[in-house]
Amino acid sequence: MIWNEKYETMKSADMKKHQSDKLVNLVNKVYDKVPFYREKMDTLGIKPSDIKSISDIVKLPFTSKDDMREVYPYGLLACDKKDIVEIHTSSGTTGKPVVDAYTSNDVEIWSEVMARTFAMGGANEDDVVQIAYGYGLFTGGLGAHYGAKKLGAMVIPISAGNSKRQLSIMRDFGTTILACTPSYSLYIAEIAAEEKIEIKGLKAGFFGAEPWSESMRKEIEEKLKIKAYDIYGLTEIIGPGVASECECQDMLHINEDHFYPEIINPETGKVLPDGEKGELVFTTLTKEGTPIIRYRTRDITYLDRSPCKCGRTTVRMHRLLGRTDDMLIIRGVNVFPSQIEEVLLKLENIEPHYQLLVSRKDKMDFIEVQIEMNEKLFSDEMKNLSQTEKMIEQELYKTLNIHTKVKLVEPKSIPRSEGKAKRIIDQRQI
Repeated sequence: MIWNEKYETMKSADMKKHQSDKLVNLVNKVYDKVPFYREKMDTLGIKPSDIKSISDIVKLPFTSKDDMREVYPYGLLACDKKDIVEIHTSSGTTGKPVVDAYTSNDVEIWSEVMARTFAMGGANEDDVVQIAYGYGLFTGGLGAHYGAKKLGAMVIPISAGNSKRQLSIMRDFGTTILACTPSYSLYIAEIAAEEKIEIKGLKAGFFGAEPWSESMRKEIEEKLKIKAYDIYGLTEIIGPGVASECECQDMLHINEDHFYPEIINPETGKVLPDGEKGELVFTTLTKEGTPIIRYRTRDITYLDRSPCKCGRTTVRMHRLLGRTDDMLIIRGVNVFPSQIEEVLLKLENIEPHYQLLVSRKDKMDFIEVQIEMNEKLFSDEMKNLSQTEKMIEQELYKTLNIHTKVKLVEPKSIPRSEGKAKRIIDQRQI
């Protein structure tokens, strides 16, 4: 289940030597080829000769999503445009999209790290991989596609949506591996239950592109009868394949020969030691098209370098604990939607579909959580619904330490997503 033994089991000293060599080359390249980084380094008084090892990375400037938008579309290219073979972008729903440009070697790296991802969950050349991530400018579909091909598996590039057809294809072609967002996998399971379609043959799923909880993992594994693996990536770095879980399913191995991780204090930018929670930062050590130095992901996690039972020696990251930019501050308390989801998925008779309504009255914020009931709870008497709402409010208070208003709504009344899960936050005055 180890795809590339050389790098996935490399000794710490050898990995640091590899990372140091790659960083020195990277800094020289971007200083020479990318005016954006040359200007940032000049502002800090940093020259390429100041970077001699991976420990010197702290001298380099951070890169943000706003930085990448400001130089849209080609401002981060570190090679001639004729050497670019593929372009991907973020959705751009909150402004100009960020651009990730790939050379042929970048595509090969992407294929390699995604092959490692699939191998971590036991996939091999005998498998049939159904890719229900969206294809196109979104990196999910093609990233998984390249990795499955590199693995030697049979690939079904069905993309997202048309869930009944997903199930037909699964049955007809003997799909053994499913790759999609975790929320969409539950939606597929929901459709299968409605249509009375028994899903046979699936053994594993590789789910990413959105945060999901341990409780959601258990629900996916129960409903689809598979092992559910968390995978992590982002457009700004390469797409999926940055990190993924092994068979231990406890933390995500980072492909640190390509992507160097740091954890920083999001307020001060100071690098934190392993084990301390903070904001995840990545540097692309080997990327040619649009290499990125110290990209602030806004994801909150921590790193662990202790040995893993699987035999890999690569540094691991904990599953995402939240984000610095989707955090809600309710009456002075930091609230992440993932905290709410973790509570809801442990409760019976409700579905993993909800939306948040944040309102303000007399200069004070209030939060209402609208949660979808299942058919059983919906058929009960109204007094039982009220009791359930009160019970959920109490459970949320234990986790959030603030009072929330819970409202149970009819089955199927909250919009579904066939891509990333949508957590609707409606900020309104009352």
